[in-house]
Amino acid sequence: MSETQRLDKWLWFARFFKSRTSAAKACNGGKVRINSQIAAKASATIKLDDVLTFPRGHHVRVVKILDLGQRRGPAPEAQGLYEDLAPPVVDEDARRKAAEEAAMGRPAGAGRPTKRDRRAVDRLLDR
Repeated sequence: MSETQRLDKWLWFARFFKSRTSAAKACNGGKVRINSQIAAKASATIKLDDVLTFPRGHHVRVVKILDLGQRRGPAPEAQGLYEDLAPPVVDEDARRKAAEEAAMGRPAGAGRPTKRDRRAVDRLLDR
């Protein structure tokens, strides 16, 4: 087994990206860091115990490489390739939804929202 591996290949093996092409685009776009250094190319080599930092959705993933993969296997196999170092994700969606419901909760029969009410809802929803 080789001691190094291409960054885009490992990200694909570890199932962080659905395709190797999308992993390469993230690497070439400067979105992935290896040990706090921006990975300039998808062909950057990684080794065991490197720490990768990259955005996925609305969260930043921080992972430590425990093993270099040989194939893109099932999810349990992929999870054995890394250790997640990111802090636990706060359920931002649930918190935001609860705040929206509290702000938009109008008593029955209150009628049409006023301009002031609508602006308050727009501020809450970042529109």
